[in-house]
Amino acid sequence: MRALGLDTSNYTTSAAVFDGKGGLNAGRLLEVPSGRLGLRQSEALFQHVKALPARMEELYAAGWLEKLEAVAASTRPRAVEGSYMPCFLAGESLGRSLAQTLGVPFFSVSHQQGHLAAAVWSAGRTDLLDRPFLAWHLSGGTTELLYVEPEGANVRAERIGGTTDISAGQLIDRTGMLLGLDFPAGKALDALAGQSDSEEHFRVKVRELEFSLSGMENQVKGMAEKGERAENIARYALNTVADAVCRATREAQEKYPGLPVLCSGGVASNSRLRQVLAEACGALFAQPRYSTDNAMGVAIMAHRLMGQRKGERSHE
Repeated sequence: MRALGLDTSNYTTSAAVFDGKGGLNAGRLLEVPSGRLGLRQSEALFQHVKALPARMEELYAAGWLEKLEAVAASTRPRAVEGSYMPCFLAGESLGRSLAQTLGVPFFSVSHQQGHLAAAVWSAGRTDLLDRPFLAWHLSGGTTELLYVEPEGANVRAERIGGTTDISAGQLIDRTGMLLGLDFPAGKALDALAGQSDSEEHFRVKVRELEFSLSGMENQVKGMAEKGERAENIARYALNTVADAVCRATREAQEKYPGLPVLCSGGVASNSRLRQVLAEACGALFAQPRYSTDNAMGVAIMAHRLMGQRKGERSHE
């Protein structure tokens, strides 16, 4: 059984197919003009509408669009009331139309649920989708510590901690822009920080699994004004994020003993963060290409939800 997944986030247009064992993800970053921190929702939506046909063509050319039995799309950022972004309408509208044309079910999932599914699959731990676990969703707009548990073939994620203001991704992008890097700045800042071996960081307060990163903007600006080397500023920012996330993770492990910790989202592909959390907290990570925005997790959820539906029908 093959399932198609679509994800049209603030950063990437993605389409993927999953057959229960493997699949193919076709994704491309949105084009952000130099010097700008992201796109307006109307601009992102327009780019997605233009880009989706090419992503589908990639899947078709590789032979993955044959015998589809389910279609899903991420229709909102998180599976909570009031969570909404217009950019997800592009994937949802195409997904619903394709499902009707093919005569197959359409499933609506959240962008966050897709990230979690892609992460556990690429980490070789799909068993986590059927048991409780802790997870970080670290992205351009989200830095949330989640308690995740199964909800049928899907998962339910409850926020138990994270940032109280700007996300780790926002801090990274703003630091990158300060240093003259293009948006999104995650990969470039990671590479720049790799040129420094500094262990210095700003120790933010972590209280009841919550912490603030807004003060870090002034810290990095001050370093730049004093003429600090760019690689040291990059390393300082990433060390700070890794330290705060690590300390919050340790607190969560004491509160929820024995639960695995999974890291998903684009920021989770950062090499410094992966090193610190793997060594200090035993955290699991998605493969880097499935940490960034992708539709593979959406396709995985479609496959699981279709399997659940078939199972229910067989017992009628």
